[in-house]
Formats: sequence, structure tokens, C-alpha cells
Amino acid sequence: MTIKQLRQKFLSGDMTPLEYMERILEIIREKEREINAFTHLDKTDTLLKEAEIWTRRYKSGEDLPPLAGIPVAIKDNIAVKDMPLTCASKILQEFISPYDATAVKKLKEAGAIIIGKTNLDEFAMGSTTEYSIFGPTHNPVDLERVPGGSSGGSAAAVAADMVPVALGSDTGGSVRQPASFTDTVGIKPSYGMVSRYGLVAFASSLDQIGVLARNVEDAVLVARVIAGKDRYDATSRELTVKGVLESLDTVDGIKIGVWKELNEHPAEEGIMTVWDEAIMKASKEFPMIPVSLPDIASGIASYYLIAPAEASANLARYDGVRYAWRVLDASTYKEMVKKTRTIGFGKEVKRRIMIGTFALSAGYQDAFYKKAVAMKYKIMKNFEEAFKQVDVILVPTSPKLPWKIGEKMAPSEVYKADLYTIPVNLAGLPAISIPAGYVDNLPVGIQVIGRYGEDEKVWAVADKLLSLWR
Repeated sequence: MTIKQLRQKFLSGDMTPLEYMERILEIIREKEREINAFTHLDKTDTLLKEAEIWTRRYKSGEDLPPLAGIPVAIKDNIAVKDMPLTCASKILQEFISPYDATAVKKLKEAGAIIIGKTNLDEFAMGSTTEYSIFGPTHNPVDLERVPGGSSGGSAAAVAADMVPVALGSDTGGSVRQPASFTDTVGIKPSYGMVSRYGLVAFASSLDQIGVLARNVEDAVLVARVIAGKDRYDATSRELTVKGVLESLDTVDGIKIGVWKELNEHPAEEGIMTVWDEAIMKASKEFPMIPVSLPDIASGIASYYLIAPAEASANLARYDGVRYAWRVLDASTYKEMVKKTRTIGFGKEVKRRIMIGTFALSAGYQDAFYKKAVAMKYKIMKNFEEAFKQVDVILVPTSPKLPWKIGEKMAPSEVYKADLYTIPVNLAGLPAISIPAGYVDNLPVGIQVIGRYGEDEKVWAVADKLLSLWR
């Protein structure tokens, strides 16, 4: 059921928010032990009481907000007042958020019930949701495989029907890639469309809060709720979105671009087969125009200098002094900081901090970091030229199928899983990953990418394509 359908049931009395919450909690009890999607669940009594309040308000016949009584899960790098904010890291394992992120505040104002926090790669640095102090999250599609990352907990919770919708964050594909791996829908909005206030910073010029859901309609509804300029985030913007419950745009006259150089940087064979079939189906409804994006394959090299550089600055605040966990057996400040960070940060986080610090160091900034920024602007120019010919562009979401948990892969191989998603973040564009088919019962996603600020157009095309592909 979509959120709109749930609301209709709540309004008609066919189901109450309390009954739905009881159903959701039963699903979580049955599945959570094997999936490990959550880092924290609110107390059952609290959730049931909140659902009971919404049940009474529905029965009273009053006009209610669009998410009234709907359970929503939040990635554990987004602040929810009085809930843990751990980023799946030892260094923040004891931290309780004293405030709500702006996106969470807007969800609560829209009537959502925040059910809990979801698992992730530590500080959102990873593509598997294995780098977590809470252990790996398992993909509901195949429990032996990763759900993608870093928003793997949110994606898994939605895919397993534990919640209808969840928030994640997307710095280089961390909403869209898990959506592809779990057969769900993942929205990455235009940069600035959703306030980052309350999102723990990884790479501030790339981070964006996104949405995971079972269908485009639900993902769009929530994205519209959390969109808008925020005085607490100077990078946020008032981009054009429709009213929360309005219909999607028309797709009449839309021209779709297909990445011309894809065969030079192909995905796994099975994914390419799904891609070809999906393009054939889409061509019956839309003009399909090859567009050149010659530099976007260089996005990985650019990203893995820019993002770690920003991370090395953002994570410098975790010194064991102001808040969170710290070692107690140090005799000097310098020793305390060194031990706290050595023990408190995981292997992947330390790797990226070191890369970023090196890239910004004297003598190397010109050789590495500034060249990476120049490539970022080149990629932006690629998209700008392509959008002179078309309205949206299709690209596979991931070049890889979900691999097995614990599979030994070099970090560079894991990083390549973001080959097709990273350029979108570098350019700040809107994108959405939607299910397109299966390879040996494993899902494949394709992303729809649009011009900056044209999120509504991207969502409308995605909804139409999903109806063609399913």
C-alpha cells in the first residue's frame, strides 16, 4: 500500500494507525534479528501511544497533516531529539541528540511517527553497510548479500516492509545504490533542496538528505515534505516543488538522453542485458537520444580526493574533548586525542581521513585536490551540454550486483560500485533510482538524472518508467 492508500484506510476506518503500528512492530520482531536494519528502535509503548493519539484524531474527523500516523525510519547520521546519534561509530556510541534535524522536524510537523534509527557504514563512508559497530545489515532480497551503502539500513527496512519510507543521506550514491540493491526507490534531491541542518557532515559540498520508499509516489510525497530553504543551512534553497499531495507532472514531450559512452565503461553483463531491455521498453513511450558525457567516468578519481578532503576537516571535531566517547588513560591532551581517534574511528574512516589530509597537505594540494575540483567543474559542464538536447538522462545505478557479505574486495573495487552515481553529486543534480529488472533474482536499478532544480520532472519520468518496467 502507498501512503495515500494508508491514509484512505485510516480515514475510512478500515485500518487505524494503531493497528498499522502493531503490524509494523510485529514485522520488525520477525525480521530484525536476521536483517539488522536498525541501530535503535523507540520504546514500543511510546510508539503505540503515539499511534493511538493519531487513531483518535482520525476518528474525530479533523483535518490532518499528510503523514499523520505514518511510521518513518531515520538513518543514524541524522539528528532525532532524544534518540542516539551514533553514525555507527564507536566515537559517537554514547551520544544522544539534543535536537531534531530540520528534515526530521518537518516530518514530525507532517504527522510522521519516528520509529527509530537505521544502520549505516560508519560516518556514511562505505557502499555495503558492513563498516558499522552494530554489525552488517543483510539484504532482504538475499540475506547473504550486502544491501549497499551507506544508507543500507534504511533501504533494508523499507525493502523488508518494516517501514513504508525512510530517510537516508547521499554523498556519492548512498541512497540510490542501496535502492538498486534492495529493489526499492531512492531519491537524491538537487543539492540544497533539503536542509542539511542536523545531518552529520561527511563532505559538505556533496551531502544531501534523500528518501527511500517502495514506490515513486511515496518517495516524492516525503521529499516534498522535507524540501525547502532553512535559515540554519546557508546552502539550502527554495527550489520549486508541488504541494505535498498533488499529482506528478505530465511527461508529455519529454526527451530522454542515454549515455553514449556507457559501452566504454560497462556494468556487469547481466546488468547490461537489463539495461538494454529497459531502454527498448522506454523507447516505445519516449524519444531516446544518445548524449555524450565524456568525463563522468573520471568522477571517482575526483570524488575520492574532494570527499576525503572535506571529511578530514569535518571529522577533526571528534577530539574527545567537547562531546562523545574518549579514552581515559591518557596523560596529555595530545595523547588523549591520538588514542581517542585511533580507537574511536574504524578502518575505512581512518583511511579516508588520511587520504584527505594528504590531498590537502603542502606540496600536494595543487597536484591532487585542485585538479579534482577542476574535474568536478568539467563534469558539470558535460551535464550542462547534454541537457541542451534532452530533459532527463538515464544511467544504470550501479555497475555491480549486490555482492556477498564479507566478500574480500580491494577498497578500489568497492569504490567502483559508485561509478555511475558519484557524478550526480559532483554536479549537484537531482536523481532517482528505480527498479528496472532482475539478474538471477538480484535486483537492478536505473537512475533518472535531471537538470538542477527540476526534481519534479525527474520524479514524473521515473514514475512513468517504473510502470513500463514492472
